[in-house]
Amino acid sequence: MASFEEIDEARKFLGLGEFASLKEIKQAYRKMSFRYHPDTSSDKLEHQESMKKLNRAYKLLAEYCARYKYTFNQSDVDRAYPEERIRRRFADGWFDSI
Repeated sequence: MASFEEIDEARKFLGLGEFASLKEIKQAYRKMSFRYHPDTSSDKLEHQESMKKLNRAYKLLAEYCARYKYTFNQSDVDRAYPEERIRRRFADGWFDSI
């Protein structure tokens, strides 16, 4: 189990904001792994340490996301997909009375 400080540090190391999806976490990890991979640099020792830190940060965030419990009530789903809520308003005849 990781502390908030460790997870927050990992988030900042990956360059993520306060909110991020698992897809965004993976994209940030891949982008940084290309930058810090020891095979792509002349300073292999420094990049090895950076890759270790990057792998640890990714592991912490992926584990945190895997343990997250999602809610499936309508207000949370509407917040996740605001365009669907708007479409549903028009599809349900919202403007028929005009």
